[in-house]
Amino acid sequence: MVVHAISAPAKISLSADAGHQGHGARMAPARPRSSWSFSTLDNRNDPTFNQLLGINNRGEIAGYFGSGAQGHPNKGYLLFLSQHQSQYVNENFPGGAQTQVVGLNNRGVTVGFWSGQNTASQMNANLGFYTWEGSFHSVAFPTRHNSSPPVNQLLGVNDAGIAVGFWTDAKGNPHGYTYSIAQGRFHSVIIPGGVSDMATGINDAGVVSGFYAGPDGVTRAFTKGPGGRIRALTFPGATSTQAFGINDSGEVVGTYMTGSGNNAKSFGFTWTRRAGFRSISAPGGLGTTTINGVNDAGDLVGFYTGPGGRTHGLLWATGHFMAPPAPPVTGMAAPSMSARPTMSATPTMTVGPTMRPTMRPTMRPTSQPNPTAPPVANPSASPPGGPW
Repeated sequence: MVVHAISAPAKISLSADAGHQGHGARMAPARPRSSWSFSTLDNRNDPTFNQLLGINNRGEIAGYFGSGAQGHPNKGYLLFLSQHQSQYVNENFPGGAQTQVVGLNNRGVTVGFWSGQNTASQMNANLGFYTWEGSFHSVAFPTRHNSSPPVNQLLGVNDAGIAVGFWTDAKGNPHGYTYSIAQGRFHSVIIPGGVSDMATGINDAGVVSGFYAGPDGVTRAFTKGPGGRIRALTFPGATSTQAFGINDSGEVVGTYMTGSGNNAKSFGFTWTRRAGFRSISAPGGLGTTTINGVNDAGDLVGFYTGPGGRTHGLLWATGHFMAPPAPPVTGMAAPSMSARPTMSATPTMTVGPTMRPTMRPTMRPTSQPNPTAPPVANPSASPPGGPW
């Protein structure tokens, strides 16, 4: 099977795993996708709304449940896949009302965004975060031109600890950036001619995936190499193309839209330089499918909307998987059985209070972290580059 499944249930370890640095990141051989199948994987804490957003080479998946409506907050989790015993582990920012876990690498680092609010309008502030050595660290791009409420999100991270995400300006335009966890440094991701852009994924070669809007209002996917080379990607006939992830082979995944308004439909895609575009739709999710993450073996994760407006997490890989029981998350209202998802393919939480990014760790820990240590918040007095 292609998914790198772990041999035993994983413990809660939100840290750099030095013991896997030489092994967990190896690339599995690609296999013909004609033999692959879709699995619907929903956390049983909420049968109405799940999104799977990232997958690494060890078969570990990042996701969340909860639509984000008031009383139905986003709650993050990791799903560890195994042929013998799979396991869910809750991952939520300490003290936060909502969390989405969006990306993860092969060394135990996860990224996403969080909020201290869950309002009826869903117009909440949000901040990016990453986990390191059992601690949560908040991240916000250093600017005085934030939207109101402010929006900062981390969406992907590679094995070198370079995360990618975006912030939103006072006019509501998103701007992509990279963030070095080791150095605490931000760099803007600029697409010439773009009015706005989001950086959504990054591979170990430093190639960034994302999407941007041009002056004509059309949304196009892109890749941008460390040398600055940009490749624009538009699915033939699509009204919008958005890339959400890229693996070390340069395979890009995302979603494209056809039609508009009530006639709008979304389809997942993969793109490679050799084969071009391929459309992906989950069974029962035709016109509502998003592919959000890919690992080096080409396994895909995402989500689709099924009967009754329920949003389901999906995995496309060899073999078929069943979702295991999940530990409960306390302090939540019961989900509405008619929770309506938003149709935006981007992670949809509009949430996160202002808080300060954290002290910068080194990327080479000298000792093995305690895998059973509980996660703790670890804010510092000011963000990298000086106070706000």
